[in-house]
Amino acid sequence: MREILENLEYSEDPGDPVRKAQLAMKTPLPKRFYKQATVEELADGHTIHLDGKPVRTPSRAALILPTRAAAELVAAEWQAQETEIDPARMPATRIANTAIDGIAADPQAVASDIVQFAGSDLLCYRAHAPKGLVERQAELWDPVIAWYRDAHGANFMLAEGITHVSQPPEALAIFASRVSRFTQPLALACLHVITTMTGSALLAIALGEGRLSLDEAWAAAHVDEDWNIRHWGEDEEAARRRAARLVEITSASQLLAALS
Repeated sequence: MREILENLEYSEDPGDPVRKAQLAMKTPLPKRFYKQATVEELADGHTIHLDGKPVRTPSRAALILPTRAAAELVAAEWQAQETEIDPARMPATRIANTAIDGIAADPQAVASDIVQFAGSDLLCYRAHAPKGLVERQAELWDPVIAWYRDAHGANFMLAEGITHVSQPPEALAIFASRVSRFTQPLALACLHVITTMTGSALLAIALGEGRLSLDEAWAAAHVDEDWNIRHWGEDEEAARRRAARLVEITSASQLLAALS
């Protein structure tokens, strides 16, 4: 299932400029052929029409979103395209396609993948030095760990460095119950994007349940990176990758919020 998700979600990863250039040379972008992208209501959801014609997924399934708010996010991406249609600039559309073509047939496999991430979550592996980094990790990560423990009874174990620590089965079972609250394929697609982009399923579910804002989750996911930037600076390519990740996570967060 992870291979399917990667192929659908990141086949044109905007965070990898080399890969993007290779794809651009391999497959010319289609020209924009429509004037207006609109949201149309159906009996089972909302779809996007381009000059009155419905949009379909890469697998030719109907592109149907559960709520008008979610459909409007996708329609806005189509409307924002200029002379060419560039999938790298359409993260909400890619996530919706992933949900329909890659998740709807087996949502439990994706839910299990998110739980598996929690077994080696970013928040559970702490630096032993320098002191400032240790303190910053504790400042942003400890409240999330405490929330899972105090509010839900899931006691995740912490470790220093990269030595693997096995999480208690009870904690993972409780975490799985939190993931199971997200039943819609589109919600699972959003959570999977946030999980893989941050390296933390714990942050993804905390964001999905409203425990963290997008800004808080972003800051928590980039504690180590921000520390290095402050002390050593950031190169141009790393900055582009970071900006691309922010676009992806923002889109996933907005879609997730649009489902409620």
